[in-house]
Amino acid sequence: MTLSSNGFAPPAAPSLSLGVVGNCAFSALIDPHGRVVWSCLPRFDGDPVFHALLGGADAEAGSWAIELEDMVEAIQRYEPNTAVLVTELWDSQGQGIAITDFAPRFLSRGRYFRPTQLVRRVRPLKGAPRIRVTLTPRFDWGAQAPRITSGSHHIRYVGDAQTLRLHTDASISHVLAREPFLLTRELNFMFGPDETLEGGIGDTARHFEQETLAYWRGWSQRLALPLEWQDAVIRAAITLKLSLFEDTGAIVAAMTTSIPEAPGSQRNWDYRYCWLRDAFFVVRALNSLAEVGTLEDYLRWLSNVVVGARDGDASGHIQPLHGIGLERELPERICETLPGYRGMGPVRVGNQAQEHFQHDVYGNVVLAAAQAFHDRRLLHPAGLAEFERLEAVGEQAARVFDQPDAGMWELRTRARVHTSSALMCWAACDRLAKIGLTLDLPGRAAHWGDRAAAMRDRILRESWSEERQAFAESFGGRDLDASVLLMVEVGFIDPMDPRFVATLAALEEHLCDGPYMRRYEAADDFGKPETAFNICTFWRIDALARTGRKAEARAIFETMLAARNPLGMLSEDTHATTGEMWGNYPQTYSMVGVINAAMRLSAPWDSVI
Repeated sequence: MTLSSNGFAPPAAPSLSLGVVGNCAFSALIDPHGRVVWSCLPRFDGDPVFHALLGGADAEAGSWAIELEDMVEAIQRYEPNTAVLVTELWDSQGQGIAITDFAPRFLSRGRYFRPTQLVRRVRPLKGAPRIRVTLTPRFDWGAQAPRITSGSHHIRYVGDAQTLRLHTDASISHVLAREPFLLTRELNFMFGPDETLEGGIGDTARHFEQETLAYWRGWSQRLALPLEWQDAVIRAAITLKLSLFEDTGAIVAAMTTSIPEAPGSQRNWDYRYCWLRDAFFVVRALNSLAEVGTLEDYLRWLSNVVVGARDGDASGHIQPLHGIGLERELPERICETLPGYRGMGPVRVGNQAQEHFQHDVYGNVVLAAAQAFHDRRLLHPAGLAEFERLEAVGEQAARVFDQPDAGMWELRTRARVHTSSALMCWAACDRLAKIGLTLDLPGRAAHWGDRAAAMRDRILRESWSEERQAFAESFGGRDLDASVLLMVEVGFIDPMDPRFVATLAALEEHLCDGPYMRRYEAADDFGKPETAFNICTFWRIDALARTGRKAEARAIFETMLAARNPLGMLSEDTHATTGEMWGNYPQTYSMVGVINAAMRLSAPWDSVI
């Protein structure tokens, strides 16, 4: 490792080998050397006060490094079954430190305590290591350096829109001057709102760590895991939980903005919002592990979306994504102050897709809510009032299922009757029929069953391409699209139906690069996709398993597990040639795929007990 003249290494090159800590209120991404490179405050879609992942005015701006002089090795891991990250740094003389990072989360006074506070605890492991603390938050997307004031044990970072405070039992002078010093005892750093601390810094940090460890261990203990791949599933589940904004129940698609889907592609989007599609798949995956708390939180948010859409749009249209506080307007702009990941701009803030018509949204609404009508474990089970609200969603699905839309891939310059959109509209009506039976409403069940049957007939007829011998991406189309694999996941077609088997074969021939699968074959607004879309690869794994090709499915799943970063997480895309991760991170869709594949492929527990 190259060291500068002062004995400290320059910042690690930007990558997606990042640890994630959070508490269902905010999150922070930490690189392999223990440097905080991304964190938005006061919530997921806020100002990135740590923005180094997307560059900045200089190498140190918008980051928080705790550096070891003469560092030669870094080791990073999670405390087992938790969201508490530990980074060990070692120097050439065998001296080392451990940095423990977490965001407090635990039950206190009958509710979850989850402050927007990052806690960093540093202790010497061996010898007398020398460290340097470099804390350089920025405001307004890197444009504003804070005004700094300090007291005996705190530093305030004052901006126009928010003020942040560091509590520490380290030397304030050393931190302010970025002066190296010997680490002779445990030190604690608590960074968050401009509020006083009631207890001692060390005691409070220690208590928060113990309680947070206990919370996550208890949460993980209650998961209904598959026999195989348990560590991978636990890490995926924790990552999905961290994507929940518990205050409203929204679930972000990813924690970052503008990580390119492929190098230099300009496919850079802001994913720090709640897509109804992605959130449905998140709660479905967690439900499969018997984690229904996230479902109940999300249904609070979803109910508000449905009611708000009725009030805001008489046509019944529901937009595909919202802000995590239910914001309907997410105007998209280019941030001029940050150059982008590895200099690959643009950096986008906001997302134009909120303007789109994406008709699969109606299926995603009903499918996400369906379990609440059948599951007796829930604290707030759904009943007739909720069913009547969902019926309005079903009516809209029936109206638009054969109308052109932007599709689930959010195409900005063309509209078609997308098979995947029609499929999810069918799913809305099909699940409403099942809910009607559960509520002992045979007339309504028959009504929705008839609608679903008519829609199914048309989808089977109009999406089938005789030329391609496959279900195509749109009615009357010929182009192939991996999203038609969802037909079996939502119960639309028997996986052994010859038409589905033929479709899978065609997709494998035309969309796969070895084990990886791209989204579609047709060019879009930016040309043809270059990287594989991870959830599509997981859809392929599911389809292979359902069609009797389980050995192939397991082999591809192992490839996807190997594609994760060292901490067990995935972004949106994988480059089939280099194996490098691209796209926003951590991507909930991808982590859903890990859980679904493990649940589908694992040997049963009764094979060993």
